[in-house]
Amino acid sequence: MHFDVVIVGGGHGGAAQAAQLRQKGSTGSLAIITAEPLLPYERPPLSKEYLAGEKSFERMLLRPPAFWAERNVEVMTGTRVTAVDAAAHNLETTAGAISYGQLVWAAGGDPRKLSCPGHDLPGLHAIRTRADVDALKADLRPKSRVLVVGGGYIGLESAAVIRKLGHSVTVIEAMDRVLARVAGPELSAFYEAEHRAHGVEIVTGAGLASLAAAGDAKLATLTDGRQIVADVVIVGIGIVPAVQPLLAAGATGGNGVWVDDHCRTSLQDVFAIGDCALHANAFAGGAEIRLESVQNAADMAATVARAITGDPAPYHAVPWFWSNQYDLRLQTMGLSIGHDQTVLRGDPATRSFSLIYLKAGKVIALDCVNAARDYVQGKALVEQGVVVSVEALADTATLLKTWHPA
Repeated sequence: MHFDVVIVGGGHGGAAQAAQLRQKGSTGSLAIITAEPLLPYERPPLSKEYLAGEKSFERMLLRPPAFWAERNVEVMTGTRVTAVDAAAHNLETTAGAISYGQLVWAAGGDPRKLSCPGHDLPGLHAIRTRADVDALKADLRPKSRVLVVGGGYIGLESAAVIRKLGHSVTVIEAMDRVLARVAGPELSAFYEAEHRAHGVEIVTGAGLASLAAAGDAKLATLTDGRQIVADVVIVGIGIVPAVQPLLAAGATGGNGVWVDDHCRTSLQDVFAIGDCALHANAFAGGAEIRLESVQNAADMAATVARAITGDPAPYHAVPWFWSNQYDLRLQTMGLSIGHDQTVLRGDPATRSFSLIYLKAGKVIALDCVNAARDYVQGKALVEQGVVVSVEALADTATLLKTWHPA
């Protein structure tokens, strides 16, 4: 088989890449290769509405099935890429050899697994695919005791849903606060208090030392010595970028695959986008990072579509994220990496407020809780690195758009 463009990965990035190429006028043969037996679908609802039973899988499809056929996009489901020969422009896959003109790697990542004793016990659950969540839901019995390992977005979102379903939940986080990798201490404290108010036990500063079978349940021993009995264990400790075939083919990388500002890897005619793409990000002070977000996947797909269709423009997009927990909608604009000042705008007691992060006086990020107006109006401040006084930012009587650049 041969395709002018092959996209590896059927998530948001892969789907957006195919759609963007057709939108930009690409008429060549085009294929999406996805390891899952499903057409491309939304991932964020997996830890939220789908886990809660509030959203059907059919409503999570990124495009109706007819979309791909109408645009002559071959979607090869249930297929894995096992090796890349960049010089020959050839892929080895579980469906046979496939040659390509240009390759876009949008494979994302695989859930990071535990490394402690007991890591290989049956019944440990991740939340990355529909199959993961279906297996988790099947294991939940009335009033299950659920242990969530990891206090990031996935861990807290799943804890909120599972608590709402009537199960008891304990979240353990090895760092000294939840959301430590993505938010400031003030937001961590707010969310810890919210989860505790809903009956979730939060344990910070303690990792998982071991797991052991305990009848039909599991006995978790923490690094501080305490023990927790759980019927169900969810592991949410991040992802491992799915880039091994590219690295084995000689691509530069490590924690992901390195790409330039047009999302090109170091291999000829090979691009990478989304969660697995290690790139220098202007909103992280030029540091090389990976961004695990729908926004990043879609914006990188647009960058690659422009490069392939002869209208190149470098990737430059303000990162944004969101998280739904209980009745709280957290919306983040920008990256708070390296901030030296935090401004509280509003009152957390009202459950509607924003935290604004500054670096050298410039606005670099906002965390907005049930404060959509701040989130929308804060984008221009982050994009332009606007300097605003602390007092002015804290004044909720004045809209953030007041300080938009002319």
